[in-house]
Amino acid sequence: MTTNDMLMSRNELVQFLRKPADQFTSDDIIRFIEAKGIKMVNFRYAAGDGKLKSLNFVPYSRDHLASILTAGERVDGSSLFSFVEAGSSDLYVMPRYRTAFVNPFTQTPTLEILCSFYNSEGKPLESSPEYILRKAVKRFTAATGFNIRALGELEYYVRSDREELYPLFDQKGYHQSKPFSKFEDLRVEALELCARAGCHIKYGHSEVGSFSKDGSDYEQHEIEFLHMPLDEAVEELLIAKWILRMLGYKYGVEISFAPKITVGKAGSGMHIHLMLEKEGRNMMIENGRLSDTARRMIAGILDLSKGLTAFGNTIPTSYLRLVPHQEAPTNICWGDRNRSVLVRVPLGWLGASQMIHDANPAEASGDADKISRQTVELRSPDGSADIYMLMAGIAVAIQHGLEMPGALEMAERLYVDYNIFKEKKKAESKKLESLPASCWDSADALLSLRSHFEKDGIFPAGVIDNLAAKLKAYNDKNLSDELYGNNAAIAALVKQHLHCG
Repeated sequence: MTTNDMLMSRNELVQFLRKPADQFTSDDIIRFIEAKGIKMVNFRYAAGDGKLKSLNFVPYSRDHLASILTAGERVDGSSLFSFVEAGSSDLYVMPRYRTAFVNPFTQTPTLEILCSFYNSEGKPLESSPEYILRKAVKRFTAATGFNIRALGELEYYVRSDREELYPLFDQKGYHQSKPFSKFEDLRVEALELCARAGCHIKYGHSEVGSFSKDGSDYEQHEIEFLHMPLDEAVEELLIAKWILRMLGYKYGVEISFAPKITVGKAGSGMHIHLMLEKEGRNMMIENGRLSDTARRMIAGILDLSKGLTAFGNTIPTSYLRLVPHQEAPTNICWGDRNRSVLVRVPLGWLGASQMIHDANPAEASGDADKISRQTVELRSPDGSADIYMLMAGIAVAIQHGLEMPGALEMAERLYVDYNIFKEKKKAESKKLESLPASCWDSADALLSLRSHFEKDGIFPAGVIDNLAAKLKAYNDKNLSDELYGNNAAIAALVKQHLHCG
């Protein structure tokens, strides 16, 4: 990070300390707290339900503050994770300084810091989702020499009391502006607060989903991030979800990341864009086409995709979203720019450097061809995902693809063009394998593929067993058939899972 980058950063700690966040020390945090009159420190950590929990501290001296920052604190792990037994439930939480940001909502000046979990011996908790991701990334980089970078697309609905002024257009919300997008201001405020919390934002916009029902308006929006290392991408998604919910509380509206709000309307996904890089160079393109490395990567994701749904689609309503004709994947395949495939290859600015000159004849040069921005997009995950375990599973799948014999042949076989989903080519689409259709099926898929995820101790066996049991406890194997046409039952199920993840 250059001096100019630090000056442009919206994170108050980066601006004040004049150093990148990954170089923060406890002394830096203390210096900031003293200079800015911070009165409270909050530890935050994602528990088994995917939501950020909080532990509040009121430092009464410099020594007390130093102790909080360098020794962490005890928590009851059995109340945070279902896989932690009450008889050995004490865990430590330790702050990760690079995640520190100033809480924008409290009257009392407060610093927030995300934490990691450690066991009674002071070692990383093997079953902690955050540590599972760290293990997966470390093994991947050591084995392949590549780094994985990711960005998330965070889709959500805003539910409010219906307004007659400028009514919503049903399913016509894509990139609408005020006054037809009533909650643009909430989204813009979220973008600003996320940036101040250290998130790297690509853009925000209103999404397709918009409808009115039972006296309420439902308006869909999206925030998309810039690609980051996997652990940082997860942190940004967790922080953004918390900020959006806090803003919803402030505005008196409901924010939901649920995969489905009602049948027949656009669901909310959490698409993950991925790229491989080596020594700062994007490895997704070679000689003007998708590289063999990228194709192997796609093959690995497709091969383990049924198991990935156990991490990325964790509630029954997830599978009301993964249905035909809703721009959501149902089959295990990939393609170019096709929004119905599981893995999509979006536009990557290849050969697009002339656009700037056409739009701006006075412009001397452009950089569209200098830096490849090509990614591939996994379109199955949604807001119910355990984001740490999802990203860890993706890292496992990508490594599997890079090492798997026949990966290129699999990629060739599972490539489809857009027309395959049209009426005249439906017979071809029926030859493709389908994604799981329920939490129950997803659990079975995870158990059948568990050796890939458990290899080298990345996912502890107990975590896989616990997750499979949790998914099967929904007993939703035939839920779609049972719910068909029963609008009241669907509405009750949606309400039950409205605030997932």
